[in-house]
Amino acid sequence: MGLLSMFGLGDKSESITNFTEKGAVIIDVRTVGEYKEGHIKGSKNIPLDTISSKIEEIKKLNKPVIACCRSGMRSAQATSILKQNGIEVLNGGGWESLQRKL
Repeated sequence: MGLLSMFGLGDKSESITNFTEKGAVIIDVRTVGEYKEGHIKGSKNIPLDTISSKIEEIKKLNKPVIACCRSGMRSAQATSILKQNGIEVLNGGGWESLQRKL
């Protein structure tokens, strides 16, 4: 496993396709203000600093998750938190880059 893969930043196009085929929910972990400036249509905004308190809500969605943010660093942190709580999750990286892959 490469260093980028450890942080969920490796080649993810194929995985994104797999996740979207399974009906994945996109969770944007940027702040509310950043989200309002632009986001992927249909994504949910759950800021990173609140994600731990939203675990049960996310589990109730009963779908895999693709996390995104501005650059991929906050979504990597969110991915780690969600994985630790048994949620199938992929770090989608920066939201604009992710949007181009969808």
